[in-house]
Amino acid sequence: MNRRHFLQRASVAAGAGLAGPALAASQPSTLPAGKAEACILLWLGGGPAQVDTFDPKKLGDPKERVAGSAYPAIDTAVPGVQVSENLPETAKRLDRMTILRGTNHDVIDEHAAAVHFMHTGRPVSGTIRYPSIGSLVAHEKGDPDAEIPPYVLEGYPSVSRGAGFLGAAYGYLYLTDTRKGPEGFAPPPGTTHDQRQRRRELLELVREAAREGASPNDPLRDYDAVMERADRLANGRFRKVFDLATEDAGLRERYGGEFGQRCLLARRLVEEGVRFVEVMHNLNFTNGTGWDTHNDGQVKQHLLIRELDQAYAVLLDDLEERGMLDKTIVTIAGEFGRPSAFDSGGGRGHQGSAFSVVLAGGGMNHRGALGATDEASKEVVDRPVSVADYHATIHHALGIDYTKYLYDGDRPVPIVDRGSAIAELF
Repeated sequence: MNRRHFLQRASVAAGAGLAGPALAASQPSTLPAGKAEACILLWLGGGPAQVDTFDPKKLGDPKERVAGSAYPAIDTAVPGVQVSENLPETAKRLDRMTILRGTNHDVIDEHAAAVHFMHTGRPVSGTIRYPSIGSLVAHEKGDPDAEIPPYVLEGYPSVSRGAGFLGAAYGYLYLTDTRKGPEGFAPPPGTTHDQRQRRRELLELVREAAREGASPNDPLRDYDAVMERADRLANGRFRKVFDLATEDAGLRERYGGEFGQRCLLARRLVEEGVRFVEVMHNLNFTNGTGWDTHNDGQVKQHLLIRELDQAYAVLLDDLEERGMLDKTIVTIAGEFGRPSAFDSGGGRGHQGSAFSVVLAGGGMNHRGALGATDEASKEVVDRPVSVADYHATIHHALGIDYTKYLYDGDRPVPIVDRGSAIAELF
């Protein structure tokens, strides 16, 4: 038995002694294997109010500070399941998705910590840099030698979305402008192919000299791998993915504005072989606060919801028409939810004890909604779902063994820590 196997068995044995019944959540799944090939995450940064979107309650009044939903609810394609009136197109397609209304975590209701937890499934650690779910999918499903990157972030970079101990080869390629593509891919203006080739040769001489004294685990070697991939991407077919002008004008119009165009790009990326795409919503703060609807942010929240509704519905239709929806998970999430009570400014605070995330497509057995919260939408009263369960479900749908151990040096780290795929969806 080698050291890694010994450590793995020892850690499991220790877990059995300490965790008791919770260890069952770490055992291999007996559910039918998932066959999805890619995942698109629509990220609602700031924390969307579940009572104003996917888990409506009795009508409240922001002006009078009466707790409840800010908008009336409407029926959906799934009998007995309602959503906000600002999600009419989503409502028509609810049979293709499942709202996980019992999602919860106990992370402090602070944005950075909760964003990290939702992306990695773990709290911030001083001893280990955990990889994000996007990097884990890239590691398990991507081809490091391919001309297509396995993980693309349409939005601003952050450590929480990074590769952690997996290394830079499994990090994201990011962009903020769909019209230009990733920064740095276009050749410097006014340079010829021969000039650029000479520059690459000179750079290689410098890199080779630096490598001579570098250890096998030196981050410099990660940098080399990233540089080589960047060169392949810049000079290959990947750059053509960003030319949205090649799409049908009517389809582009149906997707809507900036966010819709980034959803269209996400479809094109997945179509080309990207395994995980995160699309950040509302980069330019349509309502002044984004989804972090304190105070006056609540007043224009409906604009965000309607923009999401339009783009999300068209994305699902587009994937389905191309025969891609069963092979592509489309999920909506934020770092936490919000209480049904209004704050002194007429907005809502932060809440991790109960909120909603959405899963669509991916070959799963969708049911409209799963789980329930109390009338105040503050506590989960039926079918709680942890963040680890949410991650495990995505991994399982992608055919990834979420109980598999990866290694930070000699330290074994499971892909998902004490989570189980949601059995009702398989």
